[in-house]
Amino acid sequence: MLYSDHPRVRYQRAQLAEVICQLRFPAILSISANEPAEFQEAVRGMFPKYAAKEESPAPRLADLGTSKVRLEQPKSIINYHFISADGRWKLNLTSNFISLSTVSYPGWEAFGQHFDLPLAQFIRIYQPAFFERIGLRYVNIFSRQALGLEGEPWRELITSPYLGALAAEDVDEKRTRKCSVDVEMGLDSSCCAKIHAGPGMVKRNTPDAQADPEVKFILDMDLFVGGQMDPRLAAASLETLHGHSTALFQGAITDRLHSALEPE
Repeated sequence: MLYSDHPRVRYQRAQLAEVICQLRFPAILSISANEPAEFQEAVRGMFPKYAAKEESPAPRLADLGTSKVRLEQPKSIINYHFISADGRWKLNLTSNFISLSTVSYPGWEAFGQHFDLPLAQFIRIYQPAFFERIGLRYVNIFSRQALGLEGEPWRELITSPYLGALAAEDVDEKRTRKCSVDVEMGLDSSCCAKIHAGPGMVKRNTPDAQADPEVKFILDMDLFVGGQMDPRLAAASLETLHGHSTALFQGAITDRLHSALEPE
C-alpha cells in the first residue's frame, strides 16, 4: 500500500534525522550583493548565530544540442546561515532560496511557528515576485537497534512498495549488497514527490567519529509544488504538502514498525 488513511499521530520514538523546508524564487541580486543586515535583525531573536559561506555550484553542460557543447562553471553563491542558540535549527538564505531545517523535529505546528516570522520578514524585505518551487523534505533513518527490533527483517517493518527485491521472502538481506527504490510521481494536480528508500550505512559528521556498523533503513521523502506561486499562498502550499507526507509515511511502515515507534 503506497498511501494510508491512518490518522496522523505523534511518535515518541520518531526516527527523523532531518526536516527541511525550502522555497525557491527568481534570483534577487541584492541578497548576494549586501549582507542581509535588516533580515538578520528581524530573526536574530530566534536565530542569534550567523555565518556566511561562499559555495560553488556543480559544473553544468552549456549549449546542448549544438556543436559547441561545453562544461560551464556557474558563479559561486553566498549562503547566509542563521542558527538557533542550541544549534538544532538553521535558516538559510541565498539569492535563489530561503530554507529552514532542523535535526530535532518537534511536530508540524511547532515547525511552522519557527518559519512563520522568517518567511514573513523575507517577503516584506525582499518582495519576491513569486516562488518557483516550494518543497518539504523528511529524512527518516530507522534503526532496528534503537527500536528494539534487532533480528527483524525489513519486510516485517517496511511495506513492499519501498523494499524492491527485499520484499521477497527468499531474498537474504544480509547477502544483498545494495537494494533501493527511487520514485518520482505526482500526488495531485500540483504536488509531486521524489522518494528514496532502502537500507544503507549512515556516516557520522562529527570529526574522528567511529563508523556505525549498523545497517539502517533510509526513507527520504521530498515533496514539492512548482510553478509561479503567489508568496501569500506559500503557507497553504506547505500545509498541502504536509498532508501528503502523512499519508505516504503511514503507507511506508507496517503495523509492527508503527507500534515500535510508540504512537501517542
